[in-house]
Amino acid sequence: MAEKRSKTSLAFRLNATLFFRQLRTMLWLDIVICALFAAGLFYYTETTAYELIREYTKAAALETGSLETGPLETGTLGAGRNTGGNQPGKLAPGYTLSWSSTQPTALFLPEQLSSRLPEPLNQEKVGRWLYYNGAALHWREQMQSAVYQMTLPSGGGWLVVTVAIGRPLFVFYYCFAVILALEAFSLLVSLSRNGRSINRTLKPLQDLTASTQALTAKGGRLSPEALKRLTGALDSINVSHLDTGLPLTGISDELKPLAEAINEMLARIDEAYHSQVRFVSDASHELRTPIAVIQGYANLLTRWGTEDPETMRESIQAIRQEADAMKEMVEQLLFLARGDNDSMHIDWQAVDISALAAEVLREVEMIDGGHCFAASIATGVTVEGDDGLLKQLMRILVDNSIKYTPAGGEIILRVEERGGQAAIVVQDEGAGIPEEAMPHIFDRFFRADESRTRNTGGTGLGLSIAKWIAQRHNGLIEVVSRQNIGTRMTVLLPAAKART
Repeated sequence: MAEKRSKTSLAFRLNATLFFRQLRTMLWLDIVICALFAAGLFYYTETTAYELIREYTKAAALETGSLETGPLETGTLGAGRNTGGNQPGKLAPGYTLSWSSTQPTALFLPEQLSSRLPEPLNQEKVGRWLYYNGAALHWREQMQSAVYQMTLPSGGGWLVVTVAIGRPLFVFYYCFAVILALEAFSLLVSLSRNGRSINRTLKPLQDLTASTQALTAKGGRLSPEALKRLTGALDSINVSHLDTGLPLTGISDELKPLAEAINEMLARIDEAYHSQVRFVSDASHELRTPIAVIQGYANLLTRWGTEDPETMRESIQAIRQEADAMKEMVEQLLFLARGDNDSMHIDWQAVDISALAAEVLREVEMIDGGHCFAASIATGVTVEGDDGLLKQLMRILVDNSIKYTPAGGEIILRVEERGGQAAIVVQDEGAGIPEEAMPHIFDRFFRADESRTRNTGGTGLGLSIAKWIAQRHNGLIEVVSRQNIGTRMTVLLPAAKART
């Protein structure tokens, strides 16, 4: 089951982290704005009420309880019984001053806070409360009807100061709604902008992933230049632990393809490393035998070969044969080495493989008289490639058939065109290849029958070279073999007209 995107996508997680961080910042900012508004409204109403109460105290003799029961006229302080007709002045708009014989519902501030307020607001029984018209049908009407009420003890009753706060609340509501809308728009814009910024930031990582995947793609070759670009990325993995891949669990979507590509590349490098180790070991073993033979005959000549002409001739002939075998092996090793490091020069041109096959057939007929050769060569079959390498490919296949076909056996060479491909077929009546050996016949130094090594004179490198030549010409080799019946090897190359 696929992991959730929020847990697997690095870009998504980074974008979500930035989004919620901005959202948290804006929420705290909104709380601060609301707190500042509430504090400002509270300070304004308290200050105005304090000024109103102090003015009324002077005019109406609040200490003697001279105020009549009942509401005062909104907009004026009016005159109390003992005011002598003095008019203290106008009430501020939205303020109402009244007197009640019973204490209205109120909330009392803690003594530590109320004691810090100025007279007469620092009394313990000064209460405060918020009211609104609950009978209003619409929330806007309820908001606009909101009032802030302050009650003070006054000579056997309660002086009630009512402040209308509905209008500032209503204005703040719409202003705050605009702020929220702007914040939401800013979050959406930032979400898109952050996504693009994160993708740009992760672009080098994606490019590295693509490059690594390209290197590990089927048919891709790990050139020295390509490996140098990845130098340092795998410092923790040494040559003895190439099979230890990167973990694929618990990583994000962006990193998982890179880890998979690196693991595939490590597997290929590990395989190439072990193949190289085997190659060096096999090459050392193959060279050890002719060197030992040459050394043995040299010792024989040193002891008494110069006095015995027959021994001298035998030793010189054996040394020459082994030297020729070593020269052939070294040349083949150098060929494969140049192929591995891409230093092999290929002269691309149109090659008539029909004529090339006829030439190879004439040469082997002159050299080998112990086998019967037959040919079926279609004329005009052309490919693009290097004529020298393609001729070497045909020689390797024909020589291989000669080595493993008994004397008098038939070897057939065919050249034909098959649906846009040029086919070079070499078929023999040799011993055939065991089924268990088929997957390894193109491995370097592999021989299906080790006991026939010295008899056939092969190095075990011929088919490896043939496969390399076919692959470099965008072709392949198909093998069909039956033991004691024979082997058919078919090289398929793109025809020249199919490549234009």
